[in-house]
Amino acid sequence: MTVRVVVADDQEVVRAGFGALLGTQPDLAVVGTAADGAAAVRACAAHRPDVVLMDVRMPVMDGIEATRRIAAAPDAPRILMLTTFDLDEHVYDALVAGASGFLLKDVTAERLFDAVRIVAAGEALLAPAVTRRLIGEFARLRPRPPAPPAGGPGSGLEVLTPRETDVLRLVAEGLANAEIAARLVVGEETVKTHVSRILRKLGLRDRVQAVVAAYESGLVRPRSGR
Repeated sequence: MTVRVVVADDQEVVRAGFGALLGTQPDLAVVGTAADGAAAVRACAAHRPDVVLMDVRMPVMDGIEATRRIAAAPDAPRILMLTTFDLDEHVYDALVAGASGFLLKDVTAERLFDAVRIVAAGEALLAPAVTRRLIGEFARLRPRPPAPPAGGPGSGLEVLTPRETDVLRLVAEGLANAEIAARLVVGEETVKTHVSRILRKLGLRDRVQAVVAAYESGLVRPRSGR
């Protein structure tokens, strides 16, 4: 199956370069490009891609608002944010808006290909530890009012069972499925089942969104140090 991609960046050299690289792969095809966020929204409506490579900073409409609008649509594509440095605070906004990860613009060709394939397959791009570092860093920068009891009324997690809440907490702390299985003394397939149920119950698309939800709800609090 061919993965259909839209590339949105206000720099023509970036659009052309990524397009040329993706075009070398038989299973990847660029079906549209956009020079601003509004054009990216239109391109997605017109071409129905599987994956969008979305620049954070663009004219007319920035990549965060474009991500929010695209992610809200039925059968939305997966969105990877393009940024020049990995601790760009706007990346956190983009993950909250619905992105599934991010790529540095100086990414290698092989890393680009792998990233597009990973998110097209429904997986989150970021490794668990990187996800925790990124989201924890920017959650720390944004003081929030006192959170309701984790998993209790008002937390947004009331629909989860106690075991599912435990799994979500460990996902947000950066543990992979095998590590969660060892911690809870269950099989890895059981953890995968719990993660799938968590995503379904909370209306989330991948593990990145689950980590965001855990921080936003107060289930996991940012650590005070690195």
